[in-house]
Amino acid sequence: MTAMNAYATVLRYHERTVHRFAAYARGPETLDWDAQPAPFRRYEGAPVQVLPLCAARFEAPFSRLQQPVQGPAAQAGPDALGALLQLSFAISAWKSNGVERWALRANPSSGNLHPTEVYVLAHGIAGLADGVHHYRAEDHALERRAVWPPGDGPPGLYLGLSSVIWREAWKYGERAFRYCQLDVGQAVACVAHAAALLGWRVEEARLPHAALARLLGLDRHGDFSAGRRDDVEREEPELLLALRSDPAVPGDTGAALPARTEGANWHGRASAIDRHPMYRWPIIDEVVAATALTDAESSAVAVEAGELARPPFEPAGGEPGAVATILGRRSGQRYDIDGRMPEATFFRLLGATLARPQPPWQTLPDVAHGALLLFVHRVDGLTPGLYLLLRDAASAAALPARLKPEFAAAPRVAGLAHLDLRCLGTVEPAALRRVARSLCCHQDIAATACFSLAMLAPFEPVVRADPARYRALLRAAGLVGQVLYLEAEALGYRGTGIGCYFDDEVHALLGLEDRQWQVLYAFAVGVPLLDARLETTAPYVGRDLAA
Repeated sequence: MTAMNAYATVLRYHERTVHRFAAYARGPETLDWDAQPAPFRRYEGAPVQVLPLCAARFEAPFSRLQQPVQGPAAQAGPDALGALLQLSFAISAWKSNGVERWALRANPSSGNLHPTEVYVLAHGIAGLADGVHHYRAEDHALERRAVWPPGDGPPGLYLGLSSVIWREAWKYGERAFRYCQLDVGQAVACVAHAAALLGWRVEEARLPHAALARLLGLDRHGDFSAGRRDDVEREEPELLLALRSDPAVPGDTGAALPARTEGANWHGRASAIDRHPMYRWPIIDEVVAATALTDAESSAVAVEAGELARPPFEPAGGEPGAVATILGRRSGQRYDIDGRMPEATFFRLLGATLARPQPPWQTLPDVAHGALLLFVHRVDGLTPGLYLLLRDAASAAALPARLKPEFAAAPRVAGLAHLDLRCLGTVEPAALRRVARSLCCHQDIAATACFSLAMLAPFEPVVRADPARYRALLRAAGLVGQVLYLEAEALGYRGTGIGCYFDDEVHALLGLEDRQWQVLYAFAVGVPLLDARLETTAPYVGRDLAA
């Protein structure tokens, strides 16, 4: 596919999957709740290695996640890897309503559907066989997919991420590709935060799409034939993350890894995701092909020079533990409409969304750019209304001129040294709640939260230059969402990612008339109302939780 055709495909997909007041993006007309896609994948016949549940060993103040990576680093091996995966992809709790039981995980996911699958790639790591291992979250174990022949070179440890897109498409139809990319961004942030507690760095090891598929064994179509349809059972290769336990060792691009698959012995056959799928969404296949990385080179960087001057966060008073916060994070389902937030807490949450030379910002491209349109409902010291946070200098220079004239001239909120926050206008509280609710597909959480927001990103010029960065823009939004999730949890509040919003109506509110800027995600933070009817039980009952 030529670059121009890929660009046109991305724009067609994005336009086609816009929610509008007149009609939602195409999705299934009915759902068989008794036959949902399998939330966990297994590789039958693959040898299994159970990992220790030892994240508690690495407990530290939450501020550890807000600083550059600190040593000493944990030694790479099953214990450290078990802790990292426990803090990023493992089950964190089970919920039950007396009839149904479902798992919550350390990484958030659209609709709790969890399309992201995880692979561990190791060579020269004590206690791990050289090769490719699939992470089986329901058992906190590794399945050995491939054994590599002996090879030279320094030890290496990597995580490969893929998406089972059907898990999202089953419920959300054509918009599912967007949600899978948001989930990848949230997952990367989870890995970066977990690695920081181990004293490790995380870097993206960029590989072309075909090379990554071959490395992870996702191009072995015969291993994914348990179901009826290839588009349902296959996994889409997303990215490869290098885990650096020694900051002094130069980063490895991962370019030499695909050669290790030569002569590899593969094990296991993938379990079925959905044996009786009801719909097809060909446009998803088209955007997958259009955004596949064909060249590992990219000019995009995660954190640019302008962000280097920002100081790390100062620790908050009475901060909780990082491990407890990560494993205790939940998505808010309902918010107290009378709940309020101190001004200092609100500003701290906004400051957390600014990129700095620390985890997780150094991991992915495009994370530093963009703006937040804020619906401020109940923040002490701030008048309810619309506010705009410009997260980087380039956005501050480009976005205001594209807004309605009255918004373009909006003043900065005074006294905020590191926040370019502008008050677009005050709004009567009931009217503001109506607008926020209606723009987020009539969902109450956008109106009952202390504040809600829409994430804006530079779009058309970025995608025109490189269609593969459509994934990067969505992943960047997901990464910002995960930062908000954890910061809100640590401060005694709760966050909710909102994937359903009326794209163009948000743009119209601001006066945006083209695709130069786009809303890619929405979010809400508030005082949660807990449902006492739900029972919560611990994960991995009967397993040793090593302290």
